[in-house]
Amino acid sequence: MIHSYWAYLAVLLLVIAFINAIIGLTQNKEFKAKDLRISLFTLIVMHLQLLIGLGWYFMSPAYKVLKEGGMGETMKDSATRLLAIEHPLMMILAIVLITIGFSKHKKQNTDKGKFKTITIFYGLALLFVLSRIPWSQWLGM
Repeated sequence: MIHSYWAYLAVLLLVIAFINAIIGLTQNKEFKAKDLRISLFTLIVMHLQLLIGLGWYFMSPAYKVLKEGGMGETMKDSATRLLAIEHPLMMILAIVLITIGFSKHKKQNTDKGKFKTITIFYGLALLFVLSRIPWSQWLGM
């Protein structure tokens, strides 16, 4: 259950970081310590979510189906495929994008460049996350 509850915080922070970066980019704001902290805290929370998710993944029923039935059996059932393959893969890719975005923004020399980098990478990560959340389970908690 902690993976599901922590996900609310993770998604909320990702949305906040993305919106903050868009506002900073479109309004030509100065990239301040607050902006750095929002991006960094999002990075940390998302990495913790990954660790919690990996711990849960190897105990999950979806992983047991994958392990016992193989890839062919898992791919036949869309619900199992989502939980065993699509969700973990897309979340890992999203966290990779966030990590790359955070790293690349530090190398930017301008405030606009910093906001643009965060907007692009965190925005793509947000799309990945929202596309593969198991909504029926997540909202039905």
